[in-house]
Amino acid sequence: MKIVAFHHDGQPGVGLLSADAQTINPFDMSAAQRALGALPLLEMQAAQQALPALLAPVALADVQVTAPLPKPRRNIFCVGKNYFAHAREFAGSGFDSSAKSGGDVPADPIIFTKVPECVVGPNDAIQMPPADVSVAIDYEAELAVIIGKGGKGITAQNAMDHVWGYTIVNDVTARDWQSRHQQWHMGKSFDTFCPMGPYLVSRDECDGTKTQVRCYVNGELRQDASTTDLIFDIPKLIETLSAGMTLYPGDVIATGTPVGVGIGFKPPKYLVAGDVVRVEIDGIGHLENPVR
Repeated sequence: MKIVAFHHDGQPGVGLLSADAQTINPFDMSAAQRALGALPLLEMQAAQQALPALLAPVALADVQVTAPLPKPRRNIFCVGKNYFAHAREFAGSGFDSSAKSGGDVPADPIIFTKVPECVVGPNDAIQMPPADVSVAIDYEAELAVIIGKGGKGITAQNAMDHVWGYTIVNDVTARDWQSRHQQWHMGKSFDTFCPMGPYLVSRDECDGTKTQVRCYVNGELRQDASTTDLIFDIPKLIETLSAGMTLYPGDVIATGTPVGVGIGFKPPKYLVAGDVVRVEIDGIGHLENPVR
């Protein structure tokens, strides 16, 4: 199942993408529900309720695809330094406030969040802040886990039962803020700093535990790694997050980015206006955004 949120004739919609990816069958939902994208559907399924009826198909080419969760219920959970090579890359950049002697690779998951308001959809612009605010904007291609069944105290052994599926997130970051403020929340949460999409893909159609994550900037391949290289796998992340807080249907967990971010180059390859960032994950699709 691939769930698509979109705008058509000026109205929000949400539906199922056809197998040939040419049409969308919208769900018969209220305007208030449609504005939340896939979230009401995830909540219905978690409550074991029947999904709404499907309406006549519309052509994918005739709609504007939006973020599948345009208004997440709460902050997006993110994981820092969760690929071995990237952990070493970032620790050596001079911008990593978490790095300690001998601690380049974390012993436990590093969790931070991004505010829901920074979410944008496919083809939406990543807006550069003024130069007096930040001049060190970076990209981070990530697989994002979508929680389907909530819970607290979820064990790693049972964690995948709580996963509905996956989407793509670009964890755009102001590196200078990340370093200066000795925490990551603000530099990760600028407006437009969380492109998401293009779809939510159920876990029976995408195995997020072993899929490939790639990122291109202006057609140049910058990141290319498998989720099998995660330091802390998806069950461990769910177990860690749920140990002290309840997870809910629709919660988003961005699992971390591979080696190849802009800060890892010498000199750094930060984003500039006019760039185009494309993130691809096998089994999901691609998420492309211009930088303005």
